[in-house]
Amino acid sequence: MPYTPILATLGYVLSPDRRRVLLIHRNARADDQHLGKYNGLGGKLEADEDIVAGMRREIREEAGIDCEELQLRGTVSWPGFGKQGEDWFGFVFLVTRYRGTPLEANAEGALEWVDVDRVLGLPMWEGDRHFVPLVFDADPRAFHMVMPYRDGRMLSWSCTRC
Repeated sequence: MPYTPILATLGYVLSPDRRRVLLIHRNARADDQHLGKYNGLGGKLEADEDIVAGMRREIREEAGIDCEELQLRGTVSWPGFGKQGEDWFGFVFLVTRYRGTPLEANAEGALEWVDVDRVLGLPMWEGDRHFVPLVFDADPRAFHMVMPYRDGRMLSWSCTRC
C-alpha cells in the first residue's frame, strides 16, 4: 500500500536574542489529542501551497506574526501518529526573524516564550525529545527522521542527516 501521509509544517520561532522559543501549550480544548503538551506552531498543508507558504500561514494564524527568515531544519515521518492512526509527515522549521507581536493565546492554548535550554523539561510528545534538540543545534545539515507511533506511543525512531 502506498504511503500517503497528511503533510504538515511545524515551526519553532526564536526570540530576537535567540535564547527563547515561542511554544503553544495545548491547554484550551478537552478533546485535544495534544492536551497538556507543549509544541511548536504549525498544521496541515493546503493543496495550493508549498511548505514555506504553509509554514508562514500557520504561524500567522496561530501566533499573529509574519515570518521574515526561516530555515528548514528537517523532516519527520510519523506513521500511525493521528488520532485514528493516520500517517503524518512534517517539515520542521526554525524561524529566526519575524515581524509583529505574538498573540498571548489561540484556540488551541496559551502561547509561551520558553528558554531554549528548558524546552526538553516540558511535557511533550516522547518523539519530540529526539528531534527538537536538532532544531536548535549548530549542525547545518538537515535531519530526516522516521518515528512510527501506535496508540499514541512512539515505537521506534531513526535519523539521517545530510
